[in-house]
Amino acid sequence: MSSISSFKDLIVWQRAMELTKEVYQITEALPKSEIYALSSQMRRSAISIPSNIADGSKRGTVKDYSQFLKISQGSAAELETQLLLLSSIYVNINIQKSLDLLEEVQKMLTIIIKRLNGK
Repeated sequence: MSSISSFKDLIVWQRAMELTKEVYQITEALPKSEIYALSSQMRRSAISIPSNIADGSKRGTVKDYSQFLKISQGSAAELETQLLLLSSIYVNINIQKSLDLLEEVQKMLTIIIKRLNGK
């Protein structure tokens, strides 16, 4: 944690930001009837991932940082569920890039949390 000068240097944060942009592009393709439903929920889940990585990195303790990374993991699981739901309803929308980025982010979060907790 001390060798990183900013959360913006973290690859996991950078990938989470890329994922969030992808989610915004996907939700733009949804019908307007989804603006206050699936679209809004997906955007909130996606935004929560890099936001909690950033927030946790500034908390000052390993325990707090780990907790905020776990919150990011929860948001990532929510987003995965929402992406899978979207793909089953709107079969013409390609979510593969988002799923690939999401998987990468989830793996990185798991590794960082394990290292922070000494496991």
